[in-house]
Amino acid sequence: MEEKADGNPNRELYALLHISPDASTEEIRKAYRQWAQIYHPDKYQDSDMKDIATKNFQRICEAYEILSDENKRQIYDIYGMEGLISGLELGVKLNKAEEIKEELERLRRLREQEKISQIQPTGSIVANLSLPDFLDGDGIMKGMATTSEVQSQISKRVAVAIGGNLAVTGKSGAGAATAVVKHQISSVASIEFMASAGLSSLIGVQTTRHISPHSTATAGLAMSLNDGSINLSNTWTRQLSQSSNGNIQLLLGTETSITVGWQKKEEKMSAAGEIKLGTGFFGASAYYTHRFSSKSHGRIAGRVGSNALELEIGGGRKISNFSTIRMLYSIGIQGISWKFELHRGGQKLIVPVLLSSFINPVFAAGAFIVPTSLYFVTKKYIAKPYYLRREKQKASEVMEKTSGQVQEARAAAAKAQKLLENVANRKRNKQTEVGGLIITKALYGSARVLKRQDNSEESTGDDFDSQIIDVTIPLNFLVNELGQLKLHDGVKKSGIMGFCDPCPGEPKKLLVWYTYNTQNFKVIVDDYEELRIPQEAHRL
Repeated sequence: MEEKADGNPNRELYALLHISPDASTEEIRKAYRQWAQIYHPDKYQDSDMKDIATKNFQRICEAYEILSDENKRQIYDIYGMEGLISGLELGVKLNKAEEIKEELERLRRLREQEKISQIQPTGSIVANLSLPDFLDGDGIMKGMATTSEVQSQISKRVAVAIGGNLAVTGKSGAGAATAVVKHQISSVASIEFMASAGLSSLIGVQTTRHISPHSTATAGLAMSLNDGSINLSNTWTRQLSQSSNGNIQLLLGTETSITVGWQKKEEKMSAAGEIKLGTGFFGASAYYTHRFSSKSHGRIAGRVGSNALELEIGGGRKISNFSTIRMLYSIGIQGISWKFELHRGGQKLIVPVLLSSFINPVFAAGAFIVPTSLYFVTKKYIAKPYYLRREKQKASEVMEKTSGQVQEARAAAAKAQKLLENVANRKRNKQTEVGGLIITKALYGSARVLKRQDNSEESTGDDFDSQIIDVTIPLNFLVNELGQLKLHDGVKKSGIMGFCDPCPGEPKKLLVWYTYNTQNFKVIVDDYEELRIPQEAHRL
């Protein structure tokens, strides 16, 4: 069964009754009565129509039977239809409501225990290369640094992190090992104990508390075991909006400083800035990342201060579900360099390559233009055609395997639309008379194909015909008396009466053209995304 990103099942039964996953028992009962009136076989005289109505009426009754039963609904919400089938196969042990609840609670505790016992490793390797040193015969490796940490939740309230770092520059090196124990005192407070051994050995304690729904305060105390010096830290974090927060940090000790920072993260962009003032030094840094698509992004960053002046620009691309590559170009007082990064899960490989210790305008321009041009040429003529061929091949393989299933689903959707057509046309005529909401065209299916068709209502081709279904009739049917249409959040749209999944395994979208008060509108939404129309933001 295809799942949503958050792991919830399809919830097709909610789509079938056109209700929210949070619907009350009364809302479920009301929806069932409405649909039962539409699909009751006694309403139809024609034998074909009666047969179609009977099959859809049975689907409505099954959905109501499950969602109106508290225990069955609970199992369905967690495990989907497979959970209900498995529950029936467990025998008489789970026939009682109390036993079903006990079994669900046992499975929930088991999942929590598995999550707690998971070990989460993170780490990074930085290999500094220098082209000038290589040309001078001193070798290309300038230095290397590595960090590693393993985190484990040993109980619901206690977590342990053990890590270390090692850095080598030239003929000198340094390293340290660190252990941190975190205890969650309550839902709003926690405390951490830290110890580090190595070149800079220390012990410390830090406590964090949520002082309001939008504010957090952290206080820390650390003592060096080398010279006995004590450092105090205090950090205040405040959520400024739904997508941004700010923080102020004060350090007192051998390196007294105050830092003011700001972060913002949205679907298409993320940005951050920081200003740091200390005894004898200052620094400021900022970055901005823009996501061009779900796979690619661009980034620009800058640093300025007592011993830094640097501009960094570049971008990255997601090459798999867990891996991202990035290339950055930087220019500043340290010279001109490239930086290559590979991020996979919690692991990072970073390779900065110093190209020149001096800033030559011609060389600086060439170091930026040449790799950028190579990237876009490679992407357009090699990488993109390859990925398109691979995606098309995968889609063809899936279509071959599921062609029979899809044909049956399309036939069932066409039959359901046939029953909805008369009421849908009646509603459309009524909305036409009052200048209300009219769905002029609605398409559901492959997100890739719909993205190409987004700018045109006239669409043809094999991909369009095989991976898209016209759902204009069902949506006109769902328009209410007030001239409004709502599709619920978190419910897969292929379960709606008159819909089907024309391309199993592929991401899907819904593209809708509609008119309201004689004005034209258009909107495209993801498969699980809520849709409310009309809205002024959709106006063409």
